[in-house]
Amino acid sequence: TRLAVTMLGEALKKGNPGWFTVHRRELLTQSAEAFEAAGIPYHVIAAQWERRKRENRNGILLGSIQTMMRRELPAPKLIAWDEIHHIGAKSWSTMFERYPECKHIGLSATPERLDGTGLGKWFSFMVEGPSTAWLIQNNFLSPYRLFVPPGADMSRAHVRAGEFVTAEAVAAVDRATITGDALEHYLEHAKGKRALAFCASIEHSRHVVAAFNVAGIPAAHCDGETAPHIRDGMMRDFVAGRLLMLSNVNLYGEGTDVPAVECLLMLRPTMSQGLFLQMCGRVLRYIPGKTAIILDHAGNTELHGLPDAVRHWSLEGTRDTERTYKVREIGVRVCSRCFRAQPSGVSVCRYCGEAFKLVVRDVNVVAGSLVEVTGSVPREPWGNREQLIE
Repeated sequence: TRLAVTMLGEALKKGNPGWFTVHRRELLTQSAEAFEAAGIPYHVIAAQWERRKRENRNGILLGSIQTMMRRELPAPKLIAWDEIHHIGAKSWSTMFERYPECKHIGLSATPERLDGTGLGKWFSFMVEGPSTAWLIQNNFLSPYRLFVPPGADMSRAHVRAGEFVTAEAVAAVDRATITGDALEHYLEHAKGKRALAFCASIEHSRHVVAAFNVAGIPAAHCDGETAPHIRDGMMRDFVAGRLLMLSNVNLYGEGTDVPAVECLLMLRPTMSQGLFLQMCGRVLRYIPGKTAIILDHAGNTELHGLPDAVRHWSLEGTRDTERTYKVREIGVRVCSRCFRAQPSGVSVCRYCGEAFKLVVRDVNVVAGSLVEVTGSVPREPWGNREQLIE
């Protein structure tokens, strides 16, 4: 968002007002606050928008894609798109194609699509910023402790359109043993901390919330059908600590900037590396002194690797369209003796010297002790926070 604000603000100074497009109500609010903080005039096109008194029609247009699709608007010279990995959706691509003479800038922390379609269909160049590892090392994101169960097996689940079939994912995780395990490990590793939970379905989310409330932990469920003023109230209570657990399905997965989140409860399995990283990103927002807690009860870390692992992004997309479950080579190996993680290529634990043994196992989704995994943070030639601010 700050990148978009800076670019659009500089264009506006040169007499070129542009657009910033988002797809969630919460992102509209965050973006408006960012433009206001930077002193850049803006106005909003979105349904049920209530802050019009602060707007300036001569400034940047901040728009909801769902609303802008229904309007006939004169073309700007520049459009910045938030969460551009959604560009493959029909509404997004149709709107993109309406303005062929416009310069387009797409922003995303996870520039890949689950269906394998490359973003090169719409964009010519990719500019990569610092990695997650560098951002943690230089205090732009928070360090984390990651705990995972011995294994969560989705190998018998079917995959449709690149993602686990929802009903089968729900059946795997919406169980008393899994929910009880999540509650137990929250109390062990994050008691009293504000936790954001991602669940496999609305019903699953409500079951988890009920369990936390019964245990005396103030919790609430929120989804896209929750009235806007209730959603806003829940988030205010969460930030203030009156709610300690806020559970959702797909509502807060992208762009939600709430540094108050201290713990992530990952209770939904996903084939999407992008979704996994987006979920992790909600808890990594920086606050001085904060160490984020990630409790992965869905086995996603075993499938996708550590949040700060080195990843190589491309505009070309992927050719693997096979609709069966595959365990990726994730580059993480957990020691059975000290439970520390290291690159998968090592044969001896770099922390305690224990020799790794090759074991073929068939693991079921069961309650069990979480294992903390850690990763090394590589240094990169980006300078430090103070140098970048200067």
